[in-house]
Amino acid sequence: MTENDTDITQQGEEQPFVDDPQMQAMAEAGILYGRKKTKTHPKMRPYIFTTRNTIEIIDLAKTKEKLEQAKDFVQAAASKNGMLLFVGTQPAARSIIQETASRYAYPYVNNRWLGGTLTNFKVISKRIEYLKKLRLDLVSGALDKYTKRERVQFNKELGRLEQLLSGLENLSALPEALFVVNVEEHTTAVREAKRLHIPVVAIVGTASDPNTIDYPIPANDAARSSIVYLVVELEEAIKKGIKERKEKPLENKKEAGGQ
Repeated sequence: MTENDTDITQQGEEQPFVDDPQMQAMAEAGILYGRKKTKTHPKMRPYIFTTRNTIEIIDLAKTKEKLEQAKDFVQAAASKNGMLLFVGTQPAARSIIQETASRYAYPYVNNRWLGGTLTNFKVISKRIEYLKKLRLDLVSGALDKYTKRERVQFNKELGRLEQLLSGLENLSALPEALFVVNVEEHTTAVREAKRLHIPVVAIVGTASDPNTIDYPIPANDAARSSIVYLVVELEEAIKKGIKERKEKPLENKKEAGGQ
């Protein structure tokens, strides 16, 4: 930690997490830093521990509590083979969102949220299928029968669709839940999910309303170190859920054999 971090975390009246390895790791990842006090959303105040040099300091004890609740939900969803849609378009989130979602064949949005992705899913799913077909036609040579000018247009269309939809190719149905990095940046995605009663897990910064989120994780939603730490934690919950799902058939067989 920096010298400034030590002032924030080790003074007697400050957050008592020196003996808590998890909270100490959160502090080192910069999770405790919010925005300026003037930008704090009123409903985030219960999650603010103190203010230092006009910057809000998040109560890591509450972050830890909310993170555990989010992990329990994600683990339960993964154990039932529920699909999680990852959303994080800011530069600090793009790579970790793509890498993590791809490991589990989950869909993701790390470029730009396309309005209607959820609420107009039938249309979006047709565009996804068209993207897959266009890519296959290009590889198979099915587009060779067209003129050079027409093939150039097909390539441009393919590039445009890949930029918009490539992360959504595994979105075969509406997701079980959304995981959102930075609520303020993705209000449309959250609104669409709420309209369809799809639960939302989100990293919520001090400028956002946590009450719009089913499983809010109060944390620094801008720093890469903070985002990576929390995504890794949620990935552990996914792994546990998948393990539970794989072990259930074995448990059922044992129970059947014992009858």
